[in-house]
Amino acid sequence: MDTLTARLLNEFQRDFPLVPRPFQSVAARLGATETEVLAMLAALAASGKVSRIGLTFAPGRIGAATLAAMAVPEERLHEIAERVSAFAEVNHNYEREHFYNLWFVVTGPDAARVESVVREIERTAACGRVLSLPMVEPYHIDLGFDLERRDSDVLRRGGRGRARGHVALTAPERALAGALEDGLPLIEKPYAEVARRAGMSEQDVMATLARWLADGLANRLGVIVRHRPLGFRANAMVVWDVPDADAGAVGERMSRWPEVSLCYRRERRLPEWRYNLYCMIHGRDRVQVFAQIAAMDARLDLAKYPYEVLFSTRCFKQGGARYVTAGMAA
Repeated sequence: MDTLTARLLNEFQRDFPLVPRPFQSVAARLGATETEVLAMLAALAASGKVSRIGLTFAPGRIGAATLAAMAVPEERLHEIAERVSAFAEVNHNYEREHFYNLWFVVTGPDAARVESVVREIERTAACGRVLSLPMVEPYHIDLGFDLERRDSDVLRRGGRGRARGHVALTAPERALAGALEDGLPLIEKPYAEVARRAGMSEQDVMATLARWLADGLANRLGVIVRHRPLGFRANAMVVWDVPDADAGAVGERMSRWPEVSLCYRRERRLPEWRYNLYCMIHGRDRVQVFAQIAAMDARLDLAKYPYEVLFSTRCFKQGGARYVTAGMAA
């Protein structure tokens, strides 16, 4: 990756400019031209390294979501994964090394819609019960990746903190959230085009986004990268069985570990699923990930809690959450 591309990906995963011509502003900081920046982002999107230039909402603030898992016979995995990915409400869908081998995230405008999708997947897959594991408390959510690895914490600001309650969006805000679900268009004046789609003025779009970010309704606005094509191929979801009374304190300590990218508590599903505390660790290889887990166990006294390490082996779908739009995707 050339220096200009690396800087583009590293420096603009959050705090994306809220000005009428943001790509021109990005170009000025990089010492490039607006045309060059737009061409680079288009190429990165086409290669799968960039998902979108988008907004990520803080968990639990709008809409509803759940992490779901099911045990799929190996010979049917690809077929079932395709069926699951066909739901517009499913934005992440991964194979993991475990008896429960298919893991996916379902988002929607409300809990009823999310539950309906989960049960429809359960019905059509016919692979037994789908475990729905809603989030109870986030400790660290939604960071960027430091591709230069000079400071493992450099892109983590803004991702920490507890949810501050659900917010009911106004009709114009819902229209704006819907218009942003696929990200900013790669054109000179993207906010003007988003405004046209949402039925708002360009200035109102930028002001609303600034308010959402300042209020913590949104975590960040910026380049959303796909970690696997960028070299982070050893990706482990580590799950712990921690007494509920201790989970908050343990989760807060865990979330401050530099290599932990996501950390949250979810509901258990007994007797099938005992675990309640989760974190994600992304590494270049498994040796690196296991070393990070061992160091974290030792420093944070985590080894006393039962845990499992679930490596991702295939990514079937990765995209932005759809809290506003719903329905089946072809």
